[in-house]
Amino acid sequence: MNTRHLRRVAVAVSAAALLPLGLTACSDDSDTAASGSGSGADKAASSAPAQETAPMDEPFGPACATVPKDGAGSFAGMAQDPVATAASNNPELSTLVAAVKQAGLVDTLNSAENITVFAPTDDAFAKIPKADLDKLLADRAALTKVLTSHVVGEKLAPTQLDKGSFDTLAKTGLTTSGSGTTYTVNDSSKVVCGNVPTANATVYIVDTVLMPAA
Repeated sequence: MNTRHLRRVAVAVSAAALLPLGLTACSDDSDTAASGSGSGADKAASSAPAQETAPMDEPFGPACATVPKDGAGSFAGMAQDPVATAASNNPELSTLVAAVKQAGLVDTLNSAENITVFAPTDDAFAKIPKADLDKLLADRAALTKVLTSHVVGEKLAPTQLDKGSFDTLAKTGLTTSGSGTTYTVNDSSKVVCGNVPTANATVYIVDTVLMPAA
C-alpha cells in the first residue's frame, strides 16, 4: 500500500510540474497567432490602394502656376472682382480683355450673375492667323458671337465637366469631357487653369479659342 501510494504521489507531482509548461506553450502559440494576425492587418492596410483624390475646390491646372501670388491678378484678388475686371488683371488674358472691350461686352459680363467663362489665353488667340484675327476683331457682330460662345449662363463645378453639354449665351452648344483635373472643351480646347473664382463667375482658362459653327 505504501509503495502504491508513493507512486501515485510521484505521478501527481509530475503532472503538476508539466501543467505550467503546457500553459506557457499555449500562451506562446496564442501570442504568436495574435501577433501574426496584427501584422497581416497592418500589411493589408498598407497595401490597400489609396482612394482617388476628389476634384479640388481650388483652382487647378499647369497654367495656374503663372497666376500672380498676390495683388489684383492673384486668385484671391480675382475673387473680389466681376469677371471682366478680374480677367483684365491676369497677364495671360490681355487679348481676350481687348476683344471683350472691342465687342462692348465688359458691362454685360460684369453685371451677369452666376456664369461660367471659358477664357482663351493670349497663346490661344495667337493660334489664329493674324489676318483672320484682325478681321474678327473688326467685325463686332462676329466677335460678339465668338466671345459669348465661351460663356455658359450658370456656374459649373469641375464635376459637371466630366461629360457635359451646355448652352452658351450665343445660343450655341458647348461640350466638355474629362475627369479629375483634366478636361477638354468642344473636343479641341484644353483647360489649363480651371475653377478660378471671380465675384460673379467661375473661369476655366483654355488653350484654344472656341469658334462657333458658321
